[in-house]
Amino acid sequence: MQIHRAAWDDPDVQRLTTDQQVEVRARYGGKDEPGTHPSAADVSVVLLARDDDGTPLGCGALRALADGVAEVKRMYVVPAARGRGVSRAVLEALEGAARQQGWTTLRLETGPLQPEAIGLYSSTGYLPIGAFGGYVGDPDATDSLFFERVLDRR
Repeated sequence: MQIHRAAWDDPDVQRLTTDQQVEVRARYGGKDEPGTHPSAADVSVVLLARDDDGTPLGCGALRALADGVAEVKRMYVVPAARGRGVSRAVLEALEGAARQQGWTTLRLETGPLQPEAIGLYSSTGYLPIGAFGGYVGDPDATDSLFFERVLDRR
């Protein structure tokens, strides 16, 4: 597997992020995600994981929030590649990219019907926090779970 930077509008990234949103909406009965949707204008880092033959396996992105803080967005692994460590590898690469950008803290939003995501984040040092940024006071975020990790300085 190879992980490399990509553009937000890369066709493979757009397909993966669309698939991620379809899956999330299916889990939540068609409900749209809370908060501000990521876009090319506000996403600073996009990573794309590919199999050795070039097949897209997963993706993740980072959006700057404040000095030293970024949000993890659009973490997704195709169903056929799950259980192979792709999500951990993408998350680790996102954390490395965050360090390169000078960000020391990563935050994210997920939901109670995404136990795989909760397990990944909990097992990699992300701790529960309250709502942040655009999620504060968002009525669509009342069931959301929020996590944060202060990155070590490798």
